[in-house]
Amino acid sequence: MTEQSALGTEVRHWRRASIALTDLEVLAAPAAWLSLESYLGLSVRSSLRSISTSVVAEADHLSAALAAARTAAELRAVRTGLLKLRQRYEQVETVLDFYGDAVNTRTNPRIGAVLRGLDAIAVDSMDRVLRPLGIPTPPVLTYLDKGIGASILRSGARLWDASLSPVAAIKITRHNLWRPTSLVHETGHQVAHLTGWTEELGTALYSRLAPVSVVTAESWRNWASEVAADVYAFVLLGYAPLPALATVVDGPSRKVFRMPFGDPHPFGWVRVLFNAGLCRSWFGPGPWDDLARAWINRHPLEFASREVQEIGRASLAQLPALADVCTRAPMRAFGGVPITALAHPLSVAPAELARLAERAGASLYTSSYLARLEAMRVLALSVLNGDAKATDDDAVELWLRRMGGPAAVAA
Repeated sequence: MTEQSALGTEVRHWRRASIALTDLEVLAAPAAWLSLESYLGLSVRSSLRSISTSVVAEADHLSAALAAARTAAELRAVRTGLLKLRQRYEQVETVLDFYGDAVNTRTNPRIGAVLRGLDAIAVDSMDRVLRPLGIPTPPVLTYLDKGIGASILRSGARLWDASLSPVAAIKITRHNLWRPTSLVHETGHQVAHLTGWTEELGTALYSRLAPVSVVTAESWRNWASEVAADVYAFVLLGYAPLPALATVVDGPSRKVFRMPFGDPHPFGWVRVLFNAGLCRSWFGPGPWDDLARAWINRHPLEFASREVQEIGRASLAQLPALADVCTRAPMRAFGGVPITALAHPLSVAPAELARLAERAGASLYTSSYLARLEAMRVLALSVLNGDAKATDDDAVELWLRRMGGPAAVAA
């Protein structure tokens, strides 16, 4: 077989494979696609179709180059192009598989309806801060997956093939499906990116802590992205995210005190106590104090390494100052005001949530008015009531489906 014949066989193979990538109905079940809000489905499908057809265009260009090749140098150029096509195919396939798997978690109509509701809640959580700043809120695709912690692939993030993510794709873990406060932590990452909050917050944290401990200040600056997301969840949901967070980061003390190099997350011990400190700063004494005491007793700081002990003690002493920097300091990211000027945590203080529950009564999870205007507070209430066994999962599921609109309720 000549080199030209061999190349012809390979080019035809990769062209057929590339054409197959454009069939999005194979990528995810039709029922799963239909479970998406129309604008979300159009955005995802348009983006995936664009990148898959671009691979076909590359294959067509290579086919034409091979047909025109006459010299050994031209055949070598085709061979180089073929290797690039294969690499491009694999990158695009990775993108398509990611979104296909995410959409396919909605194949079950019941789960699809719940995820549609979570899409709406995620958008609402960002809109509360981004809209006053004049920043468009990106669409969100939530999906269900295994594991302990949630995650986000931000809208506009660079994908495996160098294209940009058309939506914010947020992983919801199965074990936290009925207390999805991590959803707002993840949308906090998106808001921090769009506003430029992370870098500004990191600088402010370093400036506040450096006179106390440089190593502690450096650590908090490196943790700024995760601190911002935790703060975002706090200002919108209050105490509700803290018990779930403690569950996720708990484990043997060696894990709770582990501080891997380059990890953007505060180590578990200090992260839980920081979030309890936010509650104490805004709400005064409360159940977060009991959780913090139990956390300290469960994981004595003397079990940690010397460096972690230094950071832990300095951080614990500075919790009120850290809360002030994160929630009361004016930030350019928010137009020169603190984040709490846009999302005030006192609206989700326990007493305010109790008043909302009393006023709403049986309509808490059925009122379209509350669903439209009070989604964050209803979410916080549902999680806290669920933790106290005062709300069953069926009521929360019904509310999530209502949040997803008529299509989700019908499902």
